[in-house]
Amino acid sequence: MVPTREQILAASAGWVAVLLNVVPGLGAGYLYQRRWRAYWITSALATAWFVAGAVLAQNADAAADAQNQLLGLIGLLVLAGVTATEAGLAVKRVRQNG
Repeated sequence: MVPTREQILAASAGWVAVLLNVVPGLGAGYLYQRRWRAYWITSALATAWFVAGAVLAQNADAAADAQNQLLGLIGLLVLAGVTATEAGLAVKRVRQNG
């Protein structure tokens, strides 16, 4: 018998998924939870953020370059925070419903 998506998610430790989405970031907690769609969406958003940063950094002076790097870091930290929160809430929601 193959476990359902909800059973896999409910059996996962929520704190591990949250930690994996924060520390290495970029949706590693979704891999732990076997949530492939959420992982690929997070990967696409992070890639788009990197590409946008590279495009904006072209022909930028030193002051703007430092500001762009800070903005890029803040964006990735926000992405990690949002995905970590969502991963934890997904486990909580599945456990309450099931």
